[in-house]
Amino acid sequence: MKGWAQRIGAGIAAVALVVPGAQPALAQSSGQASGAQVTATPQGGFVLKMNAELVLTNVVARDAKTGELARGLKQSDFSIQENGKQQQISTFDFESVDMATPLNEATISGLAAGGSVNGGKAAVAARPEELRNHRLIVMFFDLTSMQPEDLDRSVQAAQDFLRAKMQPADLVALVSLGDSLKVDQDFTADKNALINEVAVYNGTEGQGFAGGANANSNQVEDTTGYTPDESEYNDINTDRELFALRAVAKSLEKITEKKSLLYFSGGISRDGIENQASLRAAINSAVRANLAIYSVDTRGLQAISPLGDASTGSLRGTGAYNGGAITNNMNANFATQEVMATLSSGTGGKAFFDSNDFAPAFAQMERDTSAYYAIGFRSTNPARDGRYRKLTIKVNRPGTALEYRPGYYAPADFQHSGREDRERELEEQLASDLPATDMAVYLDAMYFRLDENRLFVPVSLIVPGSQIPFVKGGDKDSLRRATLDIIGTVIDEAKRPIGSARETVKLNLDPSLQARQKNIQYTTSFNLPPGKYRLKFVVRENQTGRMGSFEAEITLPDMKKAPLKMSSIVLASMRQPSKKTSPLVRGGEEYVPNISHVFRQDQHLYLLYEIYGPTREKVAADAPKGTKPGINLLSSLELIQGSTKVYETPLVQARAINVEGRDAVAIELDVPLAGLKAGPYICQLNVIDDAGGSFAFPRFALLVKEPVAAPATAVAPR
Repeated sequence: MKGWAQRIGAGIAAVALVVPGAQPALAQSSGQASGAQVTATPQGGFVLKMNAELVLTNVVARDAKTGELARGLKQSDFSIQENGKQQQISTFDFESVDMATPLNEATISGLAAGGSVNGGKAAVAARPEELRNHRLIVMFFDLTSMQPEDLDRSVQAAQDFLRAKMQPADLVALVSLGDSLKVDQDFTADKNALINEVAVYNGTEGQGFAGGANANSNQVEDTTGYTPDESEYNDINTDRELFALRAVAKSLEKITEKKSLLYFSGGISRDGIENQASLRAAINSAVRANLAIYSVDTRGLQAISPLGDASTGSLRGTGAYNGGAITNNMNANFATQEVMATLSSGTGGKAFFDSNDFAPAFAQMERDTSAYYAIGFRSTNPARDGRYRKLTIKVNRPGTALEYRPGYYAPADFQHSGREDRERELEEQLASDLPATDMAVYLDAMYFRLDENRLFVPVSLIVPGSQIPFVKGGDKDSLRRATLDIIGTVIDEAKRPIGSARETVKLNLDPSLQARQKNIQYTTSFNLPPGKYRLKFVVRENQTGRMGSFEAEITLPDMKKAPLKMSSIVLASMRQPSKKTSPLVRGGEEYVPNISHVFRQDQHLYLLYEIYGPTREKVAADAPKGTKPGINLLSSLELIQGSTKVYETPLVQARAINVEGRDAVAIELDVPLAGLKAGPYICQLNVIDDAGGSFAFPRFALLVKEPVAAPATAVAPR
């Protein structure tokens, strides 16, 4: 199975599993798979009708008295209901490890298509059909939650299973969550490779973010059993653990066979409903991937002492005598097991708590995956509301007990997504290496010096009004309800996030302004030191949920040694009143950057730029006492079309600093475009520090269009 490649995002590595040669299956293991139906039209053409609601579930049938597997059942023996409504079975299959075809040594020798995963450890390069009747097992070690002694027990249990219980049909992979999510061993049938890799975990200390959990880790500070509030910390760590489980599940979606994940953890803390969205997303991803989670609490059987253990300080108050302390500790212990139990029950697995013997978890997993019936149906409920749908499966053979996943979450469109789900989608897109291209987004960033080690970086984003679907209908209420969700981040050269932006912008567009012909512009800013940075912003319109992203690199110069210290050049077609204090604001008006450099003939071209620390002229010997040295900055703009200069502004001369506190001269130019022909221009800005003998001649492109052809810009209110 080639390629558990890792993609870093949101502080965690997202794991992707690619199966060479695999084609999308009719019954994908995602729980909802694509199906197609082609029908002829009277004109002789064809219409392709898609139903993407193929739901796949696995059923283990046993004799109710003996517990033996019930074999020989047919599709006609089963019936299935979704929320009480009868469904028609579309796909049916029986799989058993007894019928597995062993993978030969040549297949297991390494990656088939070159490249290596995690140092070139042995991996299985198998075609989808070769995986039929095999048992696929992922052992997931959550190092962030386990104490060293808990890790010892889990490693020993895993090695015992690999040595004595692993069967020829078993393919096992190893995943760990420490500082990052890692695939330590891809799927393989090599027992020795697996045993050696598991041994690496043994004795691991201090790799995670949680200090390890145990039954006596919560002190009682008063007679009511008060526990210090660590909920915010626990929320973040729990989301991280659930995101890791979801990443593993998503990487396995294209493998149709049932898969099992043994999750070794020292407990997951959840604070009320704070992690509900992450928990639901993890369960839903596992269900779609046909992945059953078997949770194992590695703390084992614990004796809870009212006075606490060596991991806590001395207990104060009367909690040790009135039962408050032991009640609090027991509740805390149960709470850390609740998420693990929910993960198992929601995915068709089982949870194992309060036992020092982890062998039953392996035995149960083997028992559930030795032989099973794979049943698929296309739901008759077309609603994409994200609601939980209960499954009821019956068999017409008396005395047969069935084991199956109790239900699944329906797919959800944007309109039915909750606030937590929508926020998670934005964050995931921001962390993704793949761009969002459903809507066009344009970005530009500039810089102005605040002091020698700090620069002001305004960032402008533009979304064409034609990209927003609710603008096209011209409905007044839709225009008033129009909102954009914007999220962004700034990453430095060490790949550390050092700046972020998150805002929901209400557009409040006036229908009389013909909004579809406008650009929606949003501006934010950052204060950053000199260096190289990567900017990424994601914009989502909140009617259909379409998203667009833009990613760019920006270099902020260290101006200390530059002969002419100059800011970015802001080109604007409009200025608006503003009371803000910003380098973009001059005389109570804020320059709105025109990042496309497209102007109309009935507009003005406004330019704003700053010169820092200009050279002071020498004071004449005969000058009056107290005369301060002046400066002599000269600047003008030339517009060139083809090889001909068609326009030049009058020379602007600056003789004094006009930006107090920043030793800067702000220069403003105003170019009316009415006298220019439509077409492209090259603009050359001339900046000369006459006193210092330094100069700069930056060039940039400009497009002038006729008034009717070019869109206006609507500035998003902030």
